[in-house]
Amino acid sequence: MYTELQRTAADCAVCYVESGMVVGLGTGSTAAFAVRRIGQLLRSGRLRGILGIPTSREVATLARREDIPLTTLEEHGEIDVTIDGADEVDPQLRLIKGRGGALLYEKIVARASRLEIIVVDESKLVPRLGTRAPLPVEVVPFGWPVTARALAELGARPVRRMQDGVPVETDEGNLILDCEFGSIDDPWALDRAIHAIPGVVEHGLFLGLASLVVVAQRDGISLRRPGQAALQQ
Repeated sequence: MYTELQRTAADCAVCYVESGMVVGLGTGSTAAFAVRRIGQLLRSGRLRGILGIPTSREVATLARREDIPLTTLEEHGEIDVTIDGADEVDPQLRLIKGRGGALLYEKIVARASRLEIIVVDESKLVPRLGTRAPLPVEVVPFGWPVTARALAELGARPVRRMQDGVPVETDEGNLILDCEFGSIDDPWALDRAIHAIPGVVEHGLFLGLASLVVVAQRDGISLRRPGQAALQQ
């Protein structure tokens, strides 16, 4: 339903990419539209000298297919702009991410970015985080049931993510627990509480990281910045 609008929104986000930039490449279907668009612009010569930093092996493979030169945070510790997606966005532009399993790398890249652009369709807009999507929590395999019990004590219903009957592993070899918290009243407090649990590597609450959210809507594209009303395109 939203595929064409997502593509248009991703193209809008790519307008912030300029020649010579280091660009963070997000993981997921919406971010993939941006990766493909960057590849098109490089091949046409409208962009030059771009270096990409992928947030997963999956997007690294896509970027190579699109002839986007890649680099690392070791070589370029500051990223000019990152384009990524999200599973939920609240009115304060706080996010839940991680459905694609790349939340750890995505958060590291977001922290290193001057401009973090999030591209979503309007179905991802929620009044409160936790309304539609579970919160992914990346945990080390050792003792993961103990970690899951500690998350349950915070009010979650943690479920180990599986695919085809096999536990999903992140690019770092960790597990993902999808945690149903319901509506999250205080995301910052939950952020601190989850990080205090031994065995937790990272979680999918992205707080204070989004610089700009590009929203694909039935009636067009809107731009949202922290503390500002939405601007219709």
